[in-house]
Amino acid sequence: MKGHERETISTDTPPWKSPVVLSVALHVLLLVIALAGWSWTNPVQEPEPRSISARLVSPEPKPSPVVDEQDQRDKEEERRLQEEKERQQAEAERKRQQEEARRKEAEEQARKREQERKQQEAKARELAEQQAREKEAARQKAEAEAKERARQKAEQEQRAREEAKRKAEEEQRRREEAERQRQEQQAREEAERKRKEAERRLKEQQLEALAEQARQEREAEARRQQEAAAARAREARMLSDSEKYQALIRDRLTQVWYPPSSATENMVARLQITLLPTGELANVRLVSSSGNTAFDNSALGAARSLNRYPVPDDRDTFERYFRQFTIEFNPQRLR
Repeated sequence: MKGHERETISTDTPPWKSPVVLSVALHVLLLVIALAGWSWTNPVQEPEPRSISARLVSPEPKPSPVVDEQDQRDKEEERRLQEEKERQQAEAERKRQQEEARRKEAEEQARKREQERKQQEAKARELAEQQAREKEAARQKAEAEAKERARQKAEQEQRAREEAKRKAEEEQRRREEAERQRQEQQAREEAERKRKEAERRLKEQQLEALAEQARQEREAEARRQQEAAAARAREARMLSDSEKYQALIRDRLTQVWYPPSSATENMVARLQITLLPTGELANVRLVSSSGNTAFDNSALGAARSLNRYPVPDDRDTFERYFRQFTIEFNPQRLR
């Protein structure tokens, strides 16, 4: 029937006796009766309305007794189906509750059986542990008795060994004492011999040391004289080289220096020059002014104009005389 939701419910009745089949058959029968009743009550020809208003308002159809009866039966069938559905749901719920109760009872019984099994296992383990403890206690007691017997035997053997050792040690001490006294006598004799030998060697070493000291003093004096002579010679050579290269430097500076026209014979400018070992100019500064700026600048310009200064190859000579030196610029001469 329209508007009614049908559900298929499994029952133990045969398919042809199921409520769904009966309902479908009943609806088909009611539909056939309704169609027949409609054809019986349909008028052959309706009278033509006299006016527009009459045509618009159609008369209310009278309810057909066949249709009302059919609706009543449909409602009864629907109510019956609903009751049957509720009954089946209640029955299913009752069965589910019974099944749940049986399941819980089975679980409770299984739990009790498991608990009993665990209790029995615990008792069995406790009994086994008690037996094991008793067995272990008996074993430990037997081991303790055996150890005590072994200890007593070991003590007796130890006392016998200690007595034998004591006697052996006493004999050893007597032999060692005799040997010690013999060695002490021998050591005293040897010490006396060594003392005399040491005194003889000491005297010889003292004499040799005095002779060696005299020889070393003579050699040291000779070396000092040689070194002094070499130093004097080197100093003379370095002084000679310094004078030679100082003269060369003054000559080079004289060639490149052009004093200003305002220079006088009394003007003196003192410069400090610093060189590299290659002769290159590292720095130049004015340490004493002549009082004339042009004169000072001409001296500084001459010192800076030389690309390379003549310096000796000997490093000591260079470091002493030419690493840093001062030079005076005077119109008469450079010094």
